[in-house]
Amino acid sequence: MGNSPEWAHTARVLRRCGFGATGPEIDAVPDTAAYLRAALAAAPESDPGVLATPMPHFDALTAPGRGATAAVRKQHQAQVVAQLDTLTAWWLRRMAAVRNPVREKLTLVWHNHFSTSATKVRDATEMAVQNQTLRTHGTGDFTTLSYALLTDPAMLRWLDGAASTAKAPNENLSREFMELFALGHGNGYTETDVREGARALTGWTIAGGAATFEPKRHDAGTKTLLGVTGPLDATGFRDAVLARPESARFVATSLWQLLASDDPPSAAAVDRLTAAYGPGRDLSAMVLAIFTDPEFATARDTVVHGPVEWLVAAVRALRVPLTDDTEVHALTALLRKLGQLPFYPPSVGGWPRGQGWMSSAAAQIRLTAATDLVRKADLSPISAAARTERLDAAAHLLGIATWSDRSARVLSTVLDQPDRLAALAINTPEYLTS
Repeated sequence: MGNSPEWAHTARVLRRCGFGATGPEIDAVPDTAAYLRAALAAAPESDPGVLATPMPHFDALTAPGRGATAAVRKQHQAQVVAQLDTLTAWWLRRMAAVRNPVREKLTLVWHNHFSTSATKVRDATEMAVQNQTLRTHGTGDFTTLSYALLTDPAMLRWLDGAASTAKAPNENLSREFMELFALGHGNGYTETDVREGARALTGWTIAGGAATFEPKRHDAGTKTLLGVTGPLDATGFRDAVLARPESARFVATSLWQLLASDDPPSAAAVDRLTAAYGPGRDLSAMVLAIFTDPEFATARDTVVHGPVEWLVAAVRALRVPLTDDTEVHALTALLRKLGQLPFYPPSVGGWPRGQGWMSSAAAQIRLTAATDLVRKADLSPISAAARTERLDAAAHLLGIATWSDRSARVLSTVLDQPDRLAALAINTPEYLTS
């Protein structure tokens, strides 16, 4: 097996900006920059995979009143859970079905960055609205994306913004927006800025699954936030935060660590990324800059894929059909067990990165799951190959440039069992990292 360094680099780009990549997909990309430009510019609504997986509509659920019986409350809770389960299964299907995985991968990345959990929100419609917001604005400008999230119903419920009034401003959304979403911990803001920001964000409520602004609940007085003074509202809050020079560097570093490396980029790389981001806060330009940066090109394949990336990549490569609801819900249960279920990040800080996904317990869960997965897979690219060529066939199918000596030795013991070969291959370090 002798793939060129250029092929290996293309494989790494495609695997990091999407959900895995097969050999034929990698072969079809002679220019990664051109591929990324086209993928970022494409309208997701025209993607055949998107058309085949329309977002579900959820009927509004009326919460039980104070006098409701235990049986009524239990039934309502079951309806809430069923809707959220349907939403999670839908997104798993969408990620597996899309022809252009870049936009969907970025939706997952922004879901991790603007971490919001259904554990508290408990409303499938609100979580679906946020999901579409991330997809729509995640390749545009960070100014628009930020305001959309500051006034997003799920975010308002998650960080108590809907309960924030002029008389009792809640600081959660103000604090987390500065600390985790747009500026970074310790980057020039004070507790006074947090309090003033909370005042600026008052007045937003949720009605019928949508965010609405109620002037009577808003503190219209003068505030001073990060050196900006005036009758600031959500727009003024956003502008004051994003105007800080630390913001662009924070966004660049965050996106780099979500897409390119567990380690932060060098100062020089951050300079290049923020230059691409520019005064227009262009997210597509920053994503393109990340994957074409010389620091990315020379990095080692050490980024561990989280459970969602790993599972979706395997489903896509092995052409596992996701038509049966029971089987899809079994996959969402697997993701919950592995610790990364979409719509359920563990905290406002999102999911962890790195070697934590490589624990021995997780390895056993993945191997058991892979054994079940390959029973439904299309293994013809492996089984049709001559026995002596199956190791290379598996690598090409999964987008692996080369096996390590250790992986090759293990995989060579099961060349007569294509199903076992595939199950082990998607659990090798080469497939779990890029």
